[in-house]
Amino acid sequence: MDVKPPERQKERYTYQDYVKWDGRWELINGVPYNMAPTPSLVHQSIVGELYVALRAFFREKGCTVVMAPFDVRLDEQADYEQAKHVVQPDISVICDQSKMGSRGCDGPPDLVVEVLSPSTALKDRNEKYMLYEQFGVKEYWIVDPLHRTVEVYGRGEKGYERRSVFGEGDVLVSFLFADLTVSLAGIFQNIEGEG
Repeated sequence: MDVKPPERQKERYTYQDYVKWDGRWELINGVPYNMAPTPSLVHQSIVGELYVALRAFFREKGCTVVMAPFDVRLDEQADYEQAKHVVQPDISVICDQSKMGSRGCDGPPDLVVEVLSPSTALKDRNEKYMLYEQFGVKEYWIVDPLHRTVEVYGRGEKGYERRSVFGEGDVLVSFLFADLTVSLAGIFQNIEGEG
């Protein structure tokens, strides 16, 4: 397989290039982002706890809940083989099963969760936020392990609106799925340090 050299990052790439690379990458606007280093234990513990909670909730609702690594391909013309956006959200919830394929999800998930880490926080808050907003991800959760908060964004008339910020003592309430609640005390328990 080809390993893409960093000095070529000024070029624009598509999914066809992406599948040839070693390691874990994401593409946003054709720009490659290396997913190294491996996420921390704190990050993975939070992802695991949220995955268990979301999977239990969505099991009977016909939605698929998946953890990274799992490709979500986004493209303005729905040409997913040439997609210039390929991301691996920490958790994706997909309720439209026609979007699911052997290579991942083609089109926006209904709900995306990103757990911040020092190496990804700016990308999750900026590039990914704008990407998820542009492509119509209905709800976006940004989990901050350092401050033990979850910011919930939902689609409004003019794009994303921050619906609420929940702390570790709160019960998170989804705005997309009215009966989805998550006790954050259980998510953040036994977590020390940053993501």
